[in-house]
Amino acid sequence: MTEVAQPESHAAADGGLRKGALGLFESAVMGVAGVAPAYSIAASTATLFGAVALGGPAALLYCGIAMFGIVWAFNHLGRLEANAGASYSWVRRALHPILGYVSGWALVVSALIFMVAGSFPAGSVTLGLFSTSLANNTTAVTIFGSVFFLLMVGAVVAGVTVTATVQVVMSAIELGILVLFAILMLVHGHDAHAFSWSWFSPSIFHGSSGFFAGALVAAFYYWGWDVTANLNEETKGSKVTPGIGGIIGVLVVFALFEVFTIGSNLVLTAKDINNNAGDVLGVLGQIVWHGTGGKIIVIAVILSTVATLETTIIQVTRTLFAMGRDGTLPRVLGKTHPTRKTPIAATVVVTVISLGLFISSNYIGSISNILTDAINAIGLQIAIYYGLAGLSVVALYRKHIMRSASNFIFMGLWPFLGAIFMILMFIKSIPGLNTTTLVVGLGAMALSIIPIAIYWSKGNPYFKMPTREERIALDHEIAVDTADL
Repeated sequence: MTEVAQPESHAAADGGLRKGALGLFESAVMGVAGVAPAYSIAASTATLFGAVALGGPAALLYCGIAMFGIVWAFNHLGRLEANAGASYSWVRRALHPILGYVSGWALVVSALIFMVAGSFPAGSVTLGLFSTSLANNTTAVTIFGSVFFLLMVGAVVAGVTVTATVQVVMSAIELGILVLFAILMLVHGHDAHAFSWSWFSPSIFHGSSGFFAGALVAAFYYWGWDVTANLNEETKGSKVTPGIGGIIGVLVVFALFEVFTIGSNLVLTAKDINNNAGDVLGVLGQIVWHGTGGKIIVIAVILSTVATLETTIIQVTRTLFAMGRDGTLPRVLGKTHPTRKTPIAATVVVTVISLGLFISSNYIGSISNILTDAINAIGLQIAIYYGLAGLSVVALYRKHIMRSASNFIFMGLWPFLGAIFMILMFIKSIPGLNTTTLVVGLGAMALSIIPIAIYWSKGNPYFKMPTREERIALDHEIAVDTADL
């Protein structure tokens, strides 16, 4: 394929990452691990229940359908360029440099906020295996959560091959445990509610505000599969394999989310959920397998939390690496370890900021409130960069969308509807969010104005619109790509 000119700093620099380290299997595992099904269910069920009550299966279904549109968008965008920044680079080429930067910034700030939401369960769930009082002790949770986070930083620094091996082992155990408890849950009986098809009906939301409140939480459930895109420079078949890995990952977690949300409705009461906001799966495990056996599912939550912290560190450090390489943030962020080939400076920065946020947040509110605010704030930021990606693929492939039914669906209609869903979710959710969520979610995004102004004023090539020659070359590349499909 013909390569389209990149910003000068990008074209001149060696990427520095370890090329071809991952295959399709590892990419798919990363997609599942990035979503972290056990963690998402354990940490988000209470928030989802608070938003839509028994409508969780419907929220995850409709958001899942929209999310697949974004998955297809990433699949096609990645076929044109392998870039560790993923949407940061793709949206620039398709729409506008500022929108590309905002897209990358949205991933960075959402990942940093997630370090808080992710480290909470890592500490509290682990301590809960030994003592309920310790699990509710702020200092103990802070120490253990910090230890888990630092262990994941160490795995990421060790190199992508080490990271992938760790993820394969953890994800295999996690998925095995989840499948076991899914079976136990569905055959256990209806302790709380009898099954109802109304759980999948749009009418269960009682209006658009309820629908989009549920969608915002559901988006957080699915978030993270796109780590496959941020690893594209380190993957064999860098323009094809990451997209397929993302598709496989979302298919797996979609099935798990639906099964466990239905199961939660069947066996958990509102009191069970609300009183155990950070550890819903621990309670569910005891209901379907009382005693020591029920604690096995907690192992899945711990492994899942560790896995998603690791993949989130990968996403944010690769995005910062791409920004540093392009000179749209300090260039030191674009430096890699000479032997490990990991973005060492970006990892150090992320570690310091994340630990600071996590430790301070432990002392400003309850675990339930912090998780809810963090999940909703991240949901807003997810909507921004997923929505922009959906619009980008339509813009780039616009001349080819009508050439076949497949192109129309997977390059045009589905990504476009996914983008519209994300945009509407963003707009409709804002009136129902509290001040803390809005300040964290939108305030963090507003900070992007500072680096944009600084590096645009310096004439950084990233902020220059593509030339006519670059657009012609890109159109040719797209024509070649679509001919191969």
